[in-house]
Amino acid sequence: MIPMGCEPPPMYSAEEIERKAVKPSKAKGKTKDRFALLNTFVDFTMGELSRAEIVVWMILYRDSRDGTAATAQGDIARRGKIDRRTVGRSLRRLAERGLLKIVHQGGFRRGVSRYRVRGLPADSRGT
Repeated sequence: MIPMGCEPPPMYSAEEIERKAVKPSKAKGKTKDRFALLNTFVDFTMGELSRAEIVVWMILYRDSRDGTAATAQGDIARRGKIDRRTVGRSLRRLAERGLLKIVHQGGFRRGVSRYRVRGLPADSRGT
């Protein structure tokens, strides 16, 4: 129900919807690679993970720039609405499965950890 005094959202014609839906992707370079990584993760890996592991992977994927993500575990916990210790367990499990590589282990006076996310486990890629 729309509150009084508010205008309903504009409706699109069938032609406009079809034109927007058929528009081909113009993703190139890094953007194309990022979508390939996300698609691989969703299609082949995500179903085998716990909710917390998916949340942690998605946050790190979103934060990754130039192949790595520098995000504090406390920040991942806050944004994913999960416990800080659950984040630590999820990071370890993702690393054990080969879906995540810890590039730099952060900590007190060492800065924030850096992670590289992968769409497939390391063993399924032949590495």
